[in-house]
Amino acid sequence: MASTQTKPRTPREPSDEATEEQLRLANEQGHQYKKALEHMTEKVADDGGEVAVGDYLVAYAVEKAEGMYMSRGGELEWQEPAEDENAHIEIAVRDGADGRFLPGLEVQVTVLDAEGKEVGTHMQPFLWHPWLFHYGRNWHVPGDGTYGLRVRIEPPTFMRHDRKNGKRYTQPEVVEFNRVRIETGQE
Repeated sequence: MASTQTKPRTPREPSDEATEEQLRLANEQGHQYKKALEHMTEKVADDGGEVAVGDYLVAYAVEKAEGMYMSRGGELEWQEPAEDENAHIEIAVRDGADGRFLPGLEVQVTVLDAEGKEVGTHMQPFLWHPWLFHYGRNWHVPGDGTYGLRVRIEPPTFMRHDRKNGKRYTQPEVVEFNRVRIETGQE
C-alpha cells in the first residue's frame, strides 16, 4: 500500500502559542519522522503503507516477530517472541498537519483473514525504538498470506495548548488496510 498525503482536517496556523518559525520547526520534525517511517515501510518491513484519516496520518509496517525488553518487577528483561508469535505489527500515528509522531494514544488493531473473518484484536502498546517510535506487538496469525488490518484510534486524553489549533483529535477514528502481506516467522 503506497503512502497517501491529503490536507489535514485541522490546518495549523500561527497563534499566541506558536509562531510561524515554531510551526516550521514542528514541520521539520514531522518531515524527519516521515523519512524514518518511509525507510521502515519501504525498505525494512515485509509490507507497509500509510493513509490519512481525520486529523491523523496512520501507517502500518509488518515484520516477523521479534524480541524486546519487557518491564518485570521494575527491571527490564529481554524476552524472545513466544513460541506461537510469528508476526510483528507496527502502527505509527502522525499529526495530519505537521507529520510528528503522536504519543499517548490508545491504538487497537484487528487482523482479518482473506475472507474477512477476525483473526484477533489487541491493543498496540507504545514501543520505544532506536529510530522509529510506534505502537506495536507480536502476533500469532494462521500463516503467510494476505490479511486486512483494522486500526482504531481513540480520542486522546492528553491536554492541548493553543486556542486556534488545539481542538483536534476529538473523534475516534478507524482505518482499514486491505491486502496486507504477512510473512510469518521470528527474527
